[in-house]
Amino acid sequence: MKNATLHQLKVFEVAARHGSFTRAAEELFLTQPTVSMQIKQLTKIVGLPLFEQVGKKLYLTEAGKVLFNTCQDVFERLSQFEMTISDMKGLKQGRLSLAVVTTAKYVVPRLLGPFCQAYPGIDVSLKVANHDRLLERLNDNQDDLYILSQLPPNTDISVYPFLENPMVVIASREHPLAQEHNIPLERMAEEPMIMREAGSGTRRSVQKMFDERKIPLKIKLELASNEAIKQAVAGGLGISVLSRHTLALEGAMGKLTILDVQEFPIKSHWYVIHLAGRQLSVVARTFLEYLQTDGKKLADKAIEN
Repeated sequence: MKNATLHQLKVFEVAARHGSFTRAAEELFLTQPTVSMQIKQLTKIVGLPLFEQVGKKLYLTEAGKVLFNTCQDVFERLSQFEMTISDMKGLKQGRLSLAVVTTAKYVVPRLLGPFCQAYPGIDVSLKVANHDRLLERLNDNQDDLYILSQLPPNTDISVYPFLENPMVVIASREHPLAQEHNIPLERMAEEPMIMREAGSGTRRSVQKMFDERKIPLKIKLELASNEAIKQAVAGGLGISVLSRHTLALEGAMGKLTILDVQEFPIKSHWYVIHLAGRQLSVVARTFLEYLQTDGKKLADKAIEN
C-alpha cells in the first residue's frame, strides 16, 4: 500500500460511501472515467477486487470493506491533525466547509464576504443543495456546518438557531390578486401554483399547511430553482411560495409582489447544525459565533431593506 496515493484512497472512499462511481465523480468534480481509472489502479495495488457489481448496483467486497474502514480512520486522523494545526495557527489559515439549503444561498454568500475579508487566509467550500441532499451530506459527515430550515428527525445533532426565514406568497405585479387584502387560503388555492421539487423544504412546508386544512393545491409547474420560479411567476404562469430572503436582491421586488394571504407568512427559522459527535475546528467555531452575532445583524438588515 506504500504505492497508493491519498487521492486514490479518497476517490475510493467516496465511491464506497455512495456505492456509485457516478456519484463519486459528482462529489469530487471528476469525470467518471477518471474515478474508474483511480479505482482500477488502487485495486491493482491491493491485489484483490474492491467492488463487485450485482445487476446495476455496486457492492464492497470483503477486501473493500476493510479498506473502506481503513480510509475512514485515515481521513478522520488527518482531519483531527488539520484541526490541531488550525488551532495552533489561530485564524491565520484554515479551511471551512459549509453546506446550505437552496434558499440560504441568497444570504450565506453575502455573510461570507465580511468574514473572509476579516480572515483572508481561510479557504471556504460552500455546497448548495435541496433539503434531502443536504441530509445525505450530514449523515455522511461531509461538512463542518449545515444551514437548513427543517431539522432532521432521529439524528443526533447540535442545533443553533440562526435567522428567521418567513415564507411568503408571490405573484406578478399585474396579477388580479395583487391589489386584494386578507386573501383566504381557499382563494389562493384556486390559482395555478409553481412549486419547488418534492425534496424541497419549502415545498414540504406549504404542502403540510394545505393538507392540514384539507385544501387541494393546483400545482401547475415544478421547478428546482428559485430563480426559475421567480421568472415563471413574473411571466404570469402562476403564483408561488418562496422564502422572503429570495426577494432580497429584487430591488423593490421588480416585477414581483407579495400577496396578502391569510396565515402567511409561514413562520420558519434557519438553523446551523452539525453532527453532535463532530469536533469543530477553531475556524468552524469562529464562523458559528459570527453567524449568531454580526452575521445575523447583517442578514436582518438585508431583509428589512
